[in-house]
Amino acid sequence: QVQLVESGGGLVQAGGSLRLSCAASGHTFSSYAMGWFRQAPGKEREFVAAITRGGSTTSYADSVKGRFTISRDNAKNTVYLQMNSLKPEDTAVYYCAARGSAALSTHNSAYTYWGQGTQVTVSS
Repeated sequence: QVQLVESGGGLVQAGGSLRLSCAASGHTFSSYAMGWFRQAPGKEREFVAAITRGGSTTSYADSVKGRFTISRDNAKNTVYLQMNSLKPEDTAVYYCAARGSAALSTHNSAYTYWGQGTQVTVSS
């Protein structure tokens, strides 16, 4: 079992930045590939970014590439999502997720554990 708790969401103006954190507990964090997903009102949950267990490989949705950066600190059992140049269309609830595999995935169904989500609102 892995428990995930996101933090760092909030209200920010377009062009601003936020850093989301996801703290993990309950099992060996470094055993899990991690991902960030988001869900806007009336839309399906979508992939944002993912990172392998050791942090050497990352993947991003085209919509956030060049603006968002995923990273992890296995010593602190935490994964981060640095979000820069935010746009109103980035407004959503952001979720972190854990996958018991070395490889990252862009698919919701590949992840076993999910956090409760943190709201990010970008005003124009």
